[in-house]
Amino acid sequence: MEKMWAGRFTKETAAIAEQLNASLPVDCKMYQQDIRGSMAHAAMLGAKGIIAQAEADKIIDTLGQIGDDIASGKLTFDSDAEDIHMFIEAELTARIGDAGKRLHTARSRNDQVALDLRLYLRDEIEATIPLIADVIAALHEQAAQNTDTIMPGYTHLQRAQPITFAHHLLSYAFMLLRDISRLQDAAKRMNLSPLGCCALAGTTYDTDREMTAAALGFDGIVLNSLDGVSDRDFCLETGAALSVLMMHLSRLSEELVLWSSWEFRFVELDDSFTTGSSIMPQKKNPDMAELIRGKTGRVYGDLITLLTMLKGLPLAYNKDMQEDKEAIFDALETAQLCLKAAAPMIATMKANKENMYRAAQKGFINATDLADYLVKKGLPFRTAYKTVGTLVGLCIEKGTVLDDLPLEVYQQYSPLFDADLYDDIKPEMCVKKRISAGGTGPDSVAYQLQFVAAQLDALKAE
Repeated sequence: MEKMWAGRFTKETAAIAEQLNASLPVDCKMYQQDIRGSMAHAAMLGAKGIIAQAEADKIIDTLGQIGDDIASGKLTFDSDAEDIHMFIEAELTARIGDAGKRLHTARSRNDQVALDLRLYLRDEIEATIPLIADVIAALHEQAAQNTDTIMPGYTHLQRAQPITFAHHLLSYAFMLLRDISRLQDAAKRMNLSPLGCCALAGTTYDTDREMTAAALGFDGIVLNSLDGVSDRDFCLETGAALSVLMMHLSRLSEELVLWSSWEFRFVELDDSFTTGSSIMPQKKNPDMAELIRGKTGRVYGDLITLLTMLKGLPLAYNKDMQEDKEAIFDALETAQLCLKAAAPMIATMKANKENMYRAAQKGFINATDLADYLVKKGLPFRTAYKTVGTLVGLCIEKGTVLDDLPLEVYQQYSPLFDADLYDDIKPEMCVKKRISAGGTGPDSVAYQLQFVAAQLDALKAE
């Protein structure tokens, strides 16, 4: 295939240089966006009289046919083509002759690829948000079924205070809602058209950039042509948002790995999202959760690739920027794959309520409530804190727990203790008493469930 940029050169490109330079295996994913952008560009060229309207119509009609043929498999990508832009233009020219050669008037591959990438990422973000919503919906459903399931809350991976399983799961729902917001913000900032910036300095033709921007659903145009072809902030923002998303999925996966172990046995993952061992017949391994945890590093690596690739580039376009697509495409595909696995894995897991409750009865996680008991009877918090700490030490020494310590022992440490303390430090009461907004109390969790449900409904309505 003759190079579109042939003319200046007297030698053919070396085979290894062709291999290094080729991007079609990666950027062919953007064929639909490339065709959409070219259609809008051709329509503008015709409307402005830069090319004949009949030629513009012919270009648009043929581009549509090429898109259909690629989608159906009738037309396959030519491995000799340098990139998707050259492939489609060459195919267009082969079908309609000189009219096809007019398409690239008042345009460069620099603004063309910047346009295609913005369109592609915008489409992929739109496709990713419902996948995040599916995970949120699975968390919400599990939470709704476990509003009375009491478990230990942890700090430093040490049992800390009693909470409900619903409260714990909803914390991840709120994280994922923020992830959706970050992706929406990234999509909003990328939604400006670079088409018409050309190579770097604009064009001598009387183009209408606002027309093509509107036709492609952009909010406006990139106002500086150098910025238009050299900016990849939108890739970085998308990659950063995906990295935070994967971090949240990884933290959840880590807890699922812990909770499904014999040491915890808080949940059981469904057989369809676990695997066995080649040698140990008793094993049920949380491989899908572990893989999500592991693939998080891959998405981080994609972001670092983008940041490192861009950090030393002078304006405007440099061929280094060809590396942007493989990294951001991989980040998107990896995150989407993990989301598709996470939603049903969460939806099908079973909570072991009895084990959670038994764990909540141990580890002195009602100690803060016992201190609050004394505070409400007039003792300063720090004095109450020290008194309860001493009692915890006594329990550890005697191999017992606060719930089983005799009242006469309590009263040796403070006359404020009475028989009602035992009801006050039951795990159920510890949860029920937490009435502050956002806490683990029943009213707060009910409100959180309603809020998350409303956010999911709003996403469906968009």
